[in-house]
Amino acid sequence: MPVVVVANPKGGVGKSTLSTNVAGYFASKGHKVMLGDADRQQSSRLWLGLRPPTARPIATWDVGEDRLGKLPKGTTHVVLDTPGGLKGSHMKDVLRHADKVIVPLQPSVFDIFATRTFLDQLQQHRHPGLQIGIVGMRVDGRTIAADKLREFVESLGLPVLGYLRDTQNYIHLAAHGLTLFDVAPSRVEKDLEQWQGICRWLDA
Repeated sequence: MPVVVVANPKGGVGKSTLSTNVAGYFASKGHKVMLGDADRQQSSRLWLGLRPPTARPIATWDVGEDRLGKLPKGTTHVVLDTPGGLKGSHMKDVLRHADKVIVPLQPSVFDIFATRTFLDQLQQHRHPGLQIGIVGMRVDGRTIAADKLREFVESLGLPVLGYLRDTQNYIHLAAHGLTLFDVAPSRVEKDLEQWQGICRWLDA
């Protein structure tokens, strides 16, 4: 059972947006998906409550803020949305379960430096087989800011899986408990293109 963890110590960087859309992608492939929310704000859990019954099912994984329970049975794929400030024993517990970690990162110098220590800690606690990837959030991949982000991440030996633009599509879909993968591709064609690298990495 692959477990994908979405983590960054900063708030407001797009963890819940990534978590819900990763879960939506797995569900669109016919997998039995469970979405856990260890963040105090419970954004992903709120989103699940908005999800219409006609959409592909995504189940809730009840997890505590300080400790994860046993992985749920009857599920093929798990996505975990984590809180800001993830560290210490909680980080070790999360990484013990994880197969892949996605770190959303905005291309500002402040976000980059705030995330540097966290990325170093991820590398220290990395177990054999754990994959770590970065997703640039609210960024145009053709800009100097994106180049600086790419240089920073590559200096750490981590892959940039993709760059997601700043668009209202995520906001409008989230308000209805939906993802890019729940609507007609023609409605979100440009955004689905930006997800291609992320999806290949998730499937690898």
